[in-house]
Amino acid sequence: QVQLVESGGGLVQAGASLRLSCAASGRTDRPYAKAWFRQAPGKEREFVAAISWTGTTTYYADSAKGRCTISSDNAANTVYLQMNSLKSEDTAVYTCAAKWDAGTRLGILPNQYTYWGRGTQVTVSS
Repeated sequence: QVQLVESGGGLVQAGASLRLSCAASGRTDRPYAKAWFRQAPGKEREFVAAISWTGTTTYYADSAKGRCTISSDNAANTVYLQMNSLKSEDTAVYTCAAKWDAGTRLGILPNQYTYWGRGTQVTVSS
């Protein structure tokens, strides 16, 4: 099993940047792909970005392209989400997820991921 703990959220003004972190513990020697999802109040959970175990493959939601960068540091067992030019509509709880990386296409649906963190709140004021 893998345990995931997010950090880095907070209250920022529109246009600011944040870097979220997702620290993994447990069976970090296993090849798990990671992803970030977010959920705003009253809305369904939506995919933001994903990264393969090796870090060589990434995939972004259209809303994240050009503004977000997902990266990983396997030595530190941590995945990051750098978010720039934040908008009020980015306000949500951001959650890290992990799934077995079988070398196939990165998943974008929540039900494709096995392990979840508790999330970190990001609030962007306009």
